Amino acid sequence: MAKKGRRQFGGVRRLPSKRWQAYYTGPDEARHTAVDTFDAKQDATDWLIRERELAARPDWVPPKLRRAEYEAGKPPTLATYADTWVATRVLKPRTRALYRRLLDDLIVPGLGSLPLDEITAPVVRNWHAVAAPGAPTRRAHAYQVLHTIMGTAVTDQLITVNPCTIRGGGSSRTVHRADPATLDQLATIVEHMPERLRLSVMIAAWCGLRLGENFELRRGDVDLVRGVLRVRRAVSRVPGEGPIVGSPKGSDAGVRDVTIPPHLMPEFVHHLENFVPPARDSLLFRGRDSGQQLATSTLYRWYYPAREAAGRPDLRWHDLRHTGATLAAATGATLAELMNRLGHSTVAAAMRYQHAAQDRDRVIAQALSDMATRGE
Repeated sequence: MAKKGRRQFGGVRRLPSKRWQAYYTGPDEARHTAVDTFDAKQDATDWLIRERELAARPDWVPPKLRRAEYEAGKPPTLATYADTWVATRVLKPRTRALYRRLLDDLIVPGLGSLPLDEITAPVVRNWHAVAAPGAPTRRAHAYQVLHTIMGTAVTDQLITVNPCTIRGGGSSRTVHRADPATLDQLATIVEHMPERLRLSVMIAAWCGLRLGENFELRRGDVDLVRGVLRVRRAVSRVPGEGPIVGSPKGSDAGVRDVTIPPHLMPEFVHHLENFVPPARDSLLFRGRDSGQQLATSTLYRWYYPAREAAGRPDLRWHDLRHTGATLAAATGATLAELMNRLGHSTVAAAMRYQHAAQDRDRVIAQALSDMATRGE
């Protein structure tokens, strides 16, 4: 939904052929029409969204000129090609914003002015050696984006080989170790949250929902009869934009029903009765002033002191989900069951929690041994 008072960008219209055409007024004050027409109105609208991002950039090129450059067979510069690549990919808003930041901050300053066919393996290695010093994860993400862009350029027959050949260039060693919270720590965190937000902590820890899934829950998503949460949407935020509602992470796997642990049912009843309006589309957690999905800044204003009170200043919000997953694995849940509950699309993600449960099992075994030793 466009922000109130914001000028609409471009328009779409249905042609006699039943196809859709998109158009807009560019920075040059001239009218520009998409080179291709579209089967569906949403496809035309998506094209306008991507073009609006390009039109905001100082190096904007009209869509017909972009197409002409490609058809002429002249390899464009990486900056020009990357702009089109980002604009035409089907990406979630936060992912698009992340790619744009990586391009603007790390990739384009070092490589953007070079034509694609001049970006060789040594050029990439030299760029990688100095990119994002002290930020290996950010460098790895930038390399992944560059690798994918150049791979698309190979597919488009603009270059013959992908110059991104650094072994392990797209990976970095994880610094953060997510130790799950104990039950006492969880109880302390819940106690120190405002009453209207306590259930959000319980949902993250005991139901394993991602932050965006948690704060897009609405009254109609809570089935108290069956005791399940219907996870159908997630909210995300892009700097400078309002909340954006889309599908959960993990494509089809993210859309799921999550059974609520029975001990939480009274908490859901209390929260719905006291903090959620009666309409089915009423948010479970919302900003008091905006009435929209709760902003992460508001959440963290309360969560950070709560985790300090629990003696866990290292516990990220996402680690609450890790806690719930580890607890579920400790009950003997299979990989398939963990994947279904957490909305994972790959086995590797769910296996992390089984490994964590196995580590916990060793602690339990040692405690049992200690008990036996004391009894001798």
